[in-house]
Amino acid sequence: MTAPFVCLLIVIFLPYVFSTLSGYFKVQQFGTLDNKYPRVQGAQLEGIGARAWAAQANAWEAVPVFSAAVLVAHVAGADPDKSATAAIAFVALRVLHGAFYLANQDVLRSVSFLGASACAVWLFVLAGSA
Repeated sequence: MTAPFVCLLIVIFLPYVFSTLSGYFKVQQFGTLDNKYPRVQGAQLEGIGARAWAAQANAWEAVPVFSAAVLVAHVAGADPDKSATAAIAFVALRVLHGAFYLANQDVLRSVSFLGASACAVWLFVLAGSA
């Protein structure tokens, strides 16, 4: 399996990490998990729990963009080393994005989001120049 495909697997499962964290904070805040209406309960979270819930949603939004970028670069025959570098940087920046979300560091969170987005664009550019 190529490094970008491993990175894709990580990006696909990253939202589950934040989901688990938000579940922990749901129990802390409400005393239980509401499995019948989890989105309603998630919307009522406050503080770090709300940020974990938001990090999960944002992590899900990153999956299709990164998936398309990795697959297009692969199919186009983009440079494997540069593709691996872009994919690894994307994952690192997305992990930082979630950490900054939890830590309530909005500026750093935005910078990591922009950096990860640039890595996805970089994969498309690599595909176009292959």
